Amino acid sequence: MVDTLTELCSKFAGLMFILGTIQQLVPHSFYKRIKSLWHRLENYFYPYVQITIDEYSNDKRNEVYALIKVYLGTKSNQDAKYLKAEMYKNSKSLAVSLDEGEEVIDEFHGVKLKWNSYKETFPDNSQRGRSQLLIEKKCYTLTFNKRHQDMVTGQYLKHVMEEGKAIEFKNKKQKIYSNDNGDWYWYGKGMWRHINFEHPATFDTLAMDPKKKEEIINDLVAFSKGKDYYSKVGKAWKRGYLLYGPPGTGKSTMIAAIANFLNYDIYDLELTSVKDNSGLKKLLMETTSKSIIVIEDIDCSIDLTGKRKKKKKKETTNTEEEEDSESSAEKESNNKESGKLTLSGLLNFIDGIWSACGQERIIIFTTNHVDKLDPALIRRGRMDMHIEMSYCKYEAFKVLAKNYLGIETHPLFQEIQRLLEEIDVSPCDVAENLMPKNASGMPEVCLNKLIQFFNRAKIIQVLNKAKKARLNSQNKKFSTKLVKTCGRLKMLFE
Repeated sequence: MVDTLTELCSKFAGLMFILGTIQQLVPHSFYKRIKSLWHRLENYFYPYVQITIDEYSNDKRNEVYALIKVYLGTKSNQDAKYLKAEMYKNSKSLAVSLDEGEEVIDEFHGVKLKWNSYKETFPDNSQRGRSQLLIEKKCYTLTFNKRHQDMVTGQYLKHVMEEGKAIEFKNKKQKIYSNDNGDWYWYGKGMWRHINFEHPATFDTLAMDPKKKEEIINDLVAFSKGKDYYSKVGKAWKRGYLLYGPPGTGKSTMIAAIANFLNYDIYDLELTSVKDNSGLKKLLMETTSKSIIVIEDIDCSIDLTGKRKKKKKKETTNTEEEEDSESSAEKESNNKESGKLTLSGLLNFIDGIWSACGQERIIIFTTNHVDKLDPALIRRGRMDMHIEMSYCKYEAFKVLAKNYLGIETHPLFQEIQRLLEEIDVSPCDVAENLMPKNASGMPEVCLNKLIQFFNRAKIIQVLNKAKKARLNSQNKKFSTKLVKTCGRLKMLFE
């Protein structure tokens, strides 16, 4: 055995000597032709190209490697036998990836491509001493036929990156941000503070008219897929929603349902904590794409009633039109409210030049009194969709009954439907009365309690109308009797 190895080594050394001698004696041009012919022959018998993606590049974690790892985790369930499961800090679920030495076959446009996972360990020669540290190098290799190189580098790798980002975004934990204290910025913590967002609201559990709900969902889907469209028409990729209606009609729940539907983070903007327009701009710059910026009860935050004073230019030979009301308000705000948060600053925040510093953002305003808001603030283009959150109707009640009692029909539903047509009651009040107060709460008990609540609400509404009628009526004696009668009925139901 030893003699055979010695003989092979001797022959190999002789062959290398001969090849070196030929390289020196043969003309360079002839040698290049031989080398070219050898490469052609090699490509004929092994026509494959290999691309290597290392975990680290220039001492920094390679983002491409991370996205490929996420992508291959969804492709390895059938082919690979050895997988790894990891739980990342900001992920909702376990991340599955290829174990070292495993391979998986992917297919793209009818072309098969092979992915391999490698890990190498070698000593760190920069460390001198008795105990040397070991360096671990991880990488992925992509092997494919050379004739598909343009397709792989131009389309396939881009597809892998996009799919990896989409999977990563889908699995990330949502966060809700607050700007309660502007001093955080100066301590290096940024102007926003966040916690995990775990609100369970969805459109399935949202008590709302089904047709209106479907309209909102379709609008959200069109927006989330509208990157190319917004670029085509030359608009920033953002959309505004105005939620208005009486208290308790589900405006905050609607925001949570939208966030969960799109998997967006929420930035809860408190305007009273913003010192001036510059601070508002800084807050906007620190928000991320794929997020919802919310200003709740905007009519109560700061004075945004927009007391406008129309100005007229001096008369000339031709009578000129009054200045545009919006530009007039903005100039007045800039002159009189310098150094403060103004309506002009908020308008620029919504759809000014700086509003395009990020993509795929939704801005939501909520209010109980839409008539108090300046028309410039809620016009189309700023608040693109106005959504009225109205009182509870029968279709919304059925959603609540299914949520709280687990029933879709009951003999008492007919009576409840009749009462809902006669009174105005918020979904919040309905939900409170449907919620069982003890473990033995039966659906029929809760529904009867709800009917009693409706009857009391009906008497109260009649009583309030009678009081208003007494103030305006000439027959005060009759109005007084009506008020007293309603009061007695109210006491009976209590």
